[in-house]
Amino acid sequence: MATPDFILKLRETIGHDMLWIPAVRGVVFDDARRVLLGRRADNGRWGLIAGILEPGEEPAPGLLREILEETGVVAAAERLVAVDASGHVTYPNRDVCQFLTLVFRCRYLSGEARVNDGESLAVGWFRPEDFPELLPGHRDAVKWAAQADGAAHFQS
Repeated sequence: MATPDFILKLRETIGHDMLWIPAVRGVVFDDARRVLLGRRADNGRWGLIAGILEPGEEPAPGLLREILEETGVVAAAERLVAVDASGHVTYPNRDVCQFLTLVFRCRYLSGEARVNDGESLAVGWFRPEDFPELLPGHRDAVKWAAQADGAAHFQS
């Protein structure tokens, strides 16, 4: 994911110190119960569509913006699926981050899934039984989003 300008400005002040970042991730289902996945340009791994929220941005609209920007797909957020905090992530440039991620179940509305910016190498719809290897926690998010009870999952 591209580093937003507001984080670049913060890094000018705090250097590589740990930065707490709010993020969103979407489990987008189409009418055939396939899931929208993207292959990330930064690490080549497949995963759900995700992004960093801008300061003051509401999580669900922020996620829908990320989905559209990265894939060309218009979606609707249906419900919160999970909330989790990653461990510390250290990037090759030595920046340290920890992400608080809100995961939403979303419904496809329109658009053709495609690489729509420089953050993805590939984008496509997959049935869960045909998933490529996914980033940690992404398969669980799909399983939770598919459950009918609608309960949100939290780490304990």
